[in-house]
Amino acid sequence: MRATIDFAPLFRSSVGFDRMLNALDLPSRIPAVDNWPPYDIVKTGEDDYRIDMAVAGLAEADLTITQERNTLVVTGRKAPEPQSAAEYLHRGIAGREFERRFDLAEHMKVTDAHFENGLLSITLKREIPEAMKPRRIAITSSTARAEEAVPQIEARKEAA
Repeated sequence: MRATIDFAPLFRSSVGFDRMLNALDLPSRIPAVDNWPPYDIVKTGEDDYRIDMAVAGLAEADLTITQERNTLVVTGRKAPEPQSAAEYLHRGIAGREFERRFDLAEHMKVTDAHFENGLLSITLKREIPEAMKPRRIAITSSTARAEEAVPQIEARKEAA
């Protein structure tokens, strides 16, 4: 049983954080899902991440990766096998269908996807637009403003 957290007091004292607070509350409202396929999320740099998924039994053509706004969806659907004369005595390699969703932060973009030896690696990078990056604001002193204003006043006196 999970404890639910009441975020109402935070909604009353904050502005613009509703999306983040709703995202924090979302896991408690979604029923638990199976953990297949297993995956790792690795932070490889300041703004660089990688998701590694173990998808043994699936081929590259069986996998689909899509990014819809702030959600990354990885889908695996195994193509039907042709009827063969082989009879399986034990079938332990999972080949079932799956759909795994990852919620992404703002400005996250998939830069690469690589499949090798049953391991799918998806590389992500946070690319913050120039308009949203911090910028330095020049500070001027009040004496500099006063010096600029003096010639304008004297110019007005000479014109009169």
